[in-house]
Amino acid sequence: MATVEKMPMLQEGYETLTADLRRLKEERPSIVDAIEEARAHGDLSENAEYHAAKERQGQIEASIADIEDKLSRAQIIDPRDLSGDKVVFGATVTLLDDDDKPVVYQIVGQTEADAKRGRISYNSPLGRALIGRKVDEEVEVSVPAGDRYYVVSKIAFI
Repeated sequence: MATVEKMPMLQEGYETLTADLRRLKEERPSIVDAIEEARAHGDLSENAEYHAAKERQGQIEASIADIEDKLSRAQIIDPRDLSGDKVVFGATVTLLDDDDKPVVYQIVGQTEADAKRGRISYNSPLGRALIGRKVDEEVEVSVPAGDRYYVVSKIAFI
């Protein structure tokens, strides 16, 4: 029997997905109306409005199914409930790069990752390299721009 893989995420990520799902479900009726209106224009084979509305309907239904799947497998983790001396999901990690410049990342779920906001997925190359590391350990990461080296300076659960 297949096991369902849990999808770790922060409460904020869960709420974002829930809001996206609600928005998509609210958009459904307007798409049905657009399809009905386009049908009323006659010949469907050359009706661009109809095809665009049907395509949008397919995209919405696929997105709804994807989000519902993620929410059903969600394992909400509150970093404030965590502790320890190793990098785990939800931890906020301060790294020192080759120039001893501090870089701060929080390890989050795939749907929450946003490097510009300092949030990296636990599945990203850097996220995978950081999981299980302790303060003062070196981390080597291969990225498209080449190998990068960091030292774990601080681990926080905030």
